[in-house]
Parts: sequence; structure tokens; C-alpha cells
Amino acid sequence: MSEHPVSAKGTGGVSRRRFLAGTGSLLGAAALAGQTVPAHADTGLTAIPHSPLPAGSHVRALVIGTGYGGSVAALRLARAGVAVHMVEMGMAWDTPGADGKIFANTTTPDYRSFWLRTRTKQPLSNFLGFPLDKDVPRHTGILDAEDFAGITVYQGRGVGGGSLVNGGMAVTPRRENFAAILPTVDAGEMYSTYYPRANAGLGVTAVDPAWWESAACYQYARVGRKHAQRSGFPFVFVPNVYDWEYMKQEAAGAVPKSALDGEVIYGNNHGKKTLQKTYLAQAAATGRVSVSALHKVTSVTPAPGGGYTVAVDQIDTTGVTLASKTVTADKVFFAAGSVGTSKLLTRLKATGALPALNGEIGRGWGDNGNVMCGRANHMWDPTGKLQSAMPTAGIDNWDAGGAFAEVAPLPTGIETYASFYLSITKTPHRAEFTWNPATGKVDLSWDRAWKQTSIDAARTIFDKINSKEGTIYRTDLFGAYKIWGDHLTYHPLGGAVLGKATDNHGRLHGYTGLYVIDGALIPGNASVNPFVTITALAERNIERIPGNASQGGGGRHGGAMATDDNAARCGAGPREPGMIQTKGPSASAARTPCRARAPG
Repeated sequence: MSEHPVSAKGTGGVSRRRFLAGTGSLLGAAALAGQTVPAHADTGLTAIPHSPLPAGSHVRALVIGTGYGGSVAALRLARAGVAVHMVEMGMAWDTPGADGKIFANTTTPDYRSFWLRTRTKQPLSNFLGFPLDKDVPRHTGILDAEDFAGITVYQGRGVGGGSLVNGGMAVTPRRENFAAILPTVDAGEMYSTYYPRANAGLGVTAVDPAWWESAACYQYARVGRKHAQRSGFPFVFVPNVYDWEYMKQEAAGAVPKSALDGEVIYGNNHGKKTLQKTYLAQAAATGRVSVSALHKVTSVTPAPGGGYTVAVDQIDTTGVTLASKTVTADKVFFAAGSVGTSKLLTRLKATGALPALNGEIGRGWGDNGNVMCGRANHMWDPTGKLQSAMPTAGIDNWDAGGAFAEVAPLPTGIETYASFYLSITKTPHRAEFTWNPATGKVDLSWDRAWKQTSIDAARTIFDKINSKEGTIYRTDLFGAYKIWGDHLTYHPLGGAVLGKATDNHGRLHGYTGLYVIDGALIPGNASVNPFVTITALAERNIERIPGNASQGGGGRHGGAMATDDNAARCGAGPREPGMIQTKGPSASAARTPCRARAPG
């Protein structure tokens, strides 16, 4: 991340009443009504092979989930010659709806927007006192707002996981903060090998600063820069996975709009390099990866002859179970996201399916310190009626106040005179997943009061900016007279923490052939948006997992991939820099002599 200088101008005061009088009825009407745009069927998505897993099948590597960690595992295993099957609870998202689009617009949510809800639960729930949520048909939509006691966790549902619904901010944490994120991991190898590999694999690029300076769609970010720097805060540009050349063409009116039509949390029909276009597309190209969408893993147990028996439910688009299947797998990779992986492992341990999992399962879960707020700017600081939904910058007060604030869009289509922020804060609070036998569900011990730590950290930025600018907080975005969006997280992390529930490379203690390879490994806080770190950690771990029995997790039950484990290191399949057989500067696995090994 790099700082960018800016000149500042003086400001004066304005009352909340004056602000609302200037924007009230127009803004409320636009926010509630949304915008209509022409439909375009061309999405540019790469087709992922979809083949429902037949009952009784045997697979060599089963990956539960198709998000960042699972996609890395699938690609690297497939390129090493291992056949992989991925099980995804959500939809494939490869078929347009009646409007010619695969995804719904952010301003006009419909049946495609939410996972098995009959009423939307939008992160920004109110505007000028008006509630924004509405009834929708129950459907396996793209955004899951999963409710626990004290917190709602927003997660992507579909082939591509969280990459389908996030804002694409691809942030590598500052190296001096890394030891607090993953204390058992060698920072040198992460920053020399695995972060660069992850950024390349994800298609991360930086916005053209000259274009950004003049683009109408980033006026809101330039206002954010002015206010941050006038208060003495570092303003930093952040890379993204959006195709910037495509966005420039959007601005010129030459292509169908996506980011400039406000598309983000319910999917982007164009422009964004989701996992479907990067890791999963490359995995599909090997011919060794297949995916079962609308399939949900319900059980994993040791198989009598080695490997694992996996129970899977196939569901329809209303969530009804169509079929229950049993398959076997030599190795199983848990990549269902922090919540999905943690819930499944917690249940499997408590119900006796995997009783040898250790007592760290379910622990160390956190919200990445997420908290949101808005500010009401003066009339001479308009943020623009056209706002790109892809954020490009943030305010870094991590060292002094424990907060990094994304300068976020508020793409209503009209002038709001509002600045909007998602803060990531330093917080010590960690919750635990536990099995509740009375309800037959997994509970989370989150305490809503813990969010006060995050609010206090965010206020180190925004109290100062408001004081300097003579502005106020918005109180109409998250309910009646409520400043802080402290009810949610976009960045769930932890629950099967690296070096505790697993060894230092994701092997679950108590079993061989079971791995965690997603955000559940990261203990609750990443200091920035976490998906680049999740991807880089998965790249690190998958390189060491095959064939390396010396760091095994207890060896209670063996798999049947010893040959593939050794082949993955010793040359079966393509041999390319950056794959499992790696010649990179920190790839110690590549320097290990090839010989027969027990499965990892």
C-alpha cells in the first residue's frame, strides 16, 4: 500500500437538519426505488465442469467448498496429477435469470440475492429513517446472512465462495503486523513466495492513479482522502481484483456496466475477477477437477479400509433435500469457510463422527474487528452520484489507534453528500463454536458488547475527522438513530486455528488425510481484508501437505493417497514454478528428496 499526497481546503459547519433538508426526499426515493438498467447476458464467466457426485463414488481428493482455500487446493492437486472433486453448497451461478443477468443489482435485491431467506437482510438496512429490507422468494441466493447470538455473518454462497460477493480489495497486510496474525508462520517465506503467488493467481492489480484522480466514479474516495489527510491520517491505495480497463470502458459507456452500476454484494455480472475466472478456471483446464453444486456435506467418518466415508445431501433451489448420498475419499479438505468448516468440525467431534479431533476445534473465532459507519459531509464536499462499487483505498491508523478503514462506496445513484466506511480493527475478543444437543445445532458464543472495542478503535479516526471538518455521523443507516453498524462481520476468521486445531500446515490433529485449508485457520483478526492472506496461506500449506508425514497430525486413520502424495512432490503431472513441486526461494518441500512416504 502506498500513500498519496493531497491538498486540503478549509471547511465550515452545517447542521444535520440542513443536510437532511438538502437531500432528504430525493435520496430516500432513489434508495428505496433503486435503478433500472438494460439487461446484458454476456457475463464473461468461465464455465466450471459441473457433475453431481453419484452415490457410492470414490474420489481421491474431496474438497468441501469452492472459496479461496478450496480453489487453491483443487488447482495445485490437479496440476500434480490428482483427481479432485469439489462439493459446493451454493449454486453454480452460470445461468442468467429472466432479466438476462446472472446476478441481481445491489439496489434491487430479488430471489437471487439471499440464501434461503423470505426477507432480505441487507447490511445497510435503513436510509433516512426508511427500512430497506423487503420480502423475496425463498431461494439458494448468493449472499448468506447467517444469524448467531449477537452477530450476523455475511458469506458468499456458490461456486467461487466469498469471491462472488466481496468488494475485491486485495490487501497484503503490512509485514510488521504479520506476527500478530499468524505467529507460527515464517513471514519471510510468506512475503517472498506465497503472497506474490497469491496476488498473481488472483489477478490483483492497482488502479491507474492518473485515471483515478479524474474519474467521476471515485469522487467519493477523493473526498475521503482529503478528509483523512486534513486530520493527519495516512491514506493508502489498495489493489483490487477488478479489471480496471473494463471499468474505464464502463465509464466511457462502451460496455455493459457492473461496478459503475453498483453491483457488488449480490455478484458482479462483469469486470470482477472472481475465483471462477482465476483459480477455478485454471483448475478446470487441467481436466482433473469436477464440482457438485447444491450439495452439502453432512458427515465425515473414517472408512473401514482407509480414507473417509462422506455423507452428502443434494438440495434444490428452495433448500429441500432431493437425495442423500454416501461417497468415499482418500483425503478430505475442509474449505467451507471459517463458519462452515468450524460448524461442521464442531458437530463431527461432538457427535462421535470424528471423536479424536482435539479440544481446539471451534475455538479462536473472530470478526476481524468489522464495524461500519457513515458521515454527513458539507454541501461543498459532494461524494458523487456515480460511485464505483469497487473500493480502492483506506485510512491506516492501525499503529496509533488499531483501525484500518476502507473508504467504501454508497452507490445509490444520486448525490448523498455522505462518506461511508468499513473498519477493520484490532480486537482481542474470540468466540467459540459449541454443539447444542438440545437443538441439534452449533452455537457461537459471541457477545455483542465486544463490538465496543471496535467502535472505540474506529472512533480514533472518525471523531477526529468530524471534529476537523465540522461534520457529524450519519444515524440513519443501521436503524433509527444508530451510528454504528456493529451487528455484523464480512470477514469471519478462525474456529480451527493453525497450530492448535491443526498442525502448522493445516493437518487436523487426530487423523491423517484430513486438512483445513481456509479462513478457519486464521485466529480471528487479519488487520486488513483477509482473502489474500487466506489464499497465500493455502498456497503455503498445500505445497507441504503431500507426502510429508514428519509433520502429521496424529495418524489415527490413514488415507490411500501415499502414491499421489509422493507424486505431487516428485513429478507426476505438470511441473511448473509455483505448483506443489516448487523451486521457489522458500519452498523447502521442493528440496526434500523423493522417496516413498506414508500419507500426510
